[in-house]
Order: sequence, then structure tokens, then C-alpha cells
Amino acid sequence: MPKKPGASLVKARLVIMEPPAKVGAKPGAKLSTVQFQFNPGTLALAKNTEWRRKPSRMAGQASLPEFVGSGPRTLSVDVFLDATATHDNSVETGVEKLMVACVPTKKSIQKKKPASPWVRFEWGTAKSVSFDGVLSSLSVDYSLFDVDGKPLRATCSLSIEEAGVDTPGQNPTSGALEASRTHRVVAGDSLPQLAWREYGDATAWRVIAEANGIDDPLVLRPGTRLVVPVLEDGVPEPEGSR
Repeated sequence: MPKKPGASLVKARLVIMEPPAKVGAKPGAKLSTVQFQFNPGTLALAKNTEWRRKPSRMAGQASLPEFVGSGPRTLSVDVFLDATATHDNSVETGVEKLMVACVPTKKSIQKKKPASPWVRFEWGTAKSVSFDGVLSSLSVDYSLFDVDGKPLRATCSLSIEEAGVDTPGQNPTSGALEASRTHRVVAGDSLPQLAWREYGDATAWRVIAEANGIDDPLVLRPGTRLVVPVLEDGVPEPEGSR
């Protein structure tokens, strides 16, 4: 669609917010807004569904897949920084603003529940690519340097994973499982560690284990996506422990 006469160019931006105060809540106060120097040329949006299939004992036949759940949206975008025409004379300041979204906020550290900020990519009226999420990865490629070694140009690749999307639980009136979110396992993850991060109680790992059919809480395969139940009234006592 052609640009309307007199209309100004809408700039993309990244809003950085405090993480939710509790599991299942909305993100907190806005920490900062990173205005993009140049609008991105492309946006990559991905979403997947997960299916579980048991091996078939009959040769030549496949078992029916069982729907496990829908994964979060993931947005990938490249941000180009150029300091050759600015007073900063370096792109390091812009890179540092983005790096803030990768480290725990001061407020979360004070509460002894370290968590990195939540972010939201915004670009005019675009809706499909604008959602609350977390910065799952950030890589920076410097491409031009001053005589003193200062980086003058950089391309920052961001990957934002959707967070906070609740799905109805089986029995919301019971006070047990109200909703769930997902977590992608990375090297070094364990269920007690995940339970501490999500519930503030490492012993609640059994809740996550039961939701995903896991026997050993210490052995998790990187790349696996786990369902993390959102709890309404504290951590329920797992079945079989009573």
C-alpha cells in the first residue's frame, strides 16, 4: 500500500519491562524503550505444535500421533546500528541497551528471585509480531571500526520467545492447575532449578515432572520443550505423595 501524503515513517522499537511479580501475572513496569535506528528489512515469525507418537510394533504401520500442545511464537529480527553519522562515535551504547534485556533486573535480585526483563517488539499497528516475551538470544556482529578500535557498525540478531500465554486448565476451581506455559531446556537445566525459578520452591519439581512424564529430574535433553503448570494457590502436592 502506498504511503499516505504527509504520513511520517513509523519506527520500530523494543519495550523492556520488569518481569511479572508472580507466575501467571502480566509484566511489570516499563524499564526502557529502545528505539530502532533503522527499521528491520525482514521479520521471521515461527510457531510450532508438539505431537507424541508411540513406536508401533507392526512393521510398515505408524501409530497415531497424540497432540501434546502448541508452542510459543518466536520472533527473530536483525537490528542494524550505525554510529558513523551520530555523535556517539560508537555503537557500543546501543548494544548495551539491548544487553540489559539479557540480565536479571535489580528489583528481581533484591527480591532474591533473579529474572531477566520481559520484552515486546512494537512496530506501528503490527499485531502478529507484537507480544510479551523474553529475549532468548542476542548476538552482535561488528562490521566497521574506527582507527582507535571503536566499533562503528553492528548487526544485532534478536530472538524473542513468547511468554505469559495462558491456556485453560482441566479443573480451575480446584486451586491446582490453572494454566500452563512452556520452557525450552538448555544445557545445565534441571527440574529443581526450573521449579525454583518458576515457583520459588525447588521441591516442587515433581509438579513439572508429572506434567511431562519425566522420571529423572536431573536428566533433561537440551532443546526439549517442557510444559510448566501455572499454579493458582501455591504448589499442589503431587499425586502419590499423600
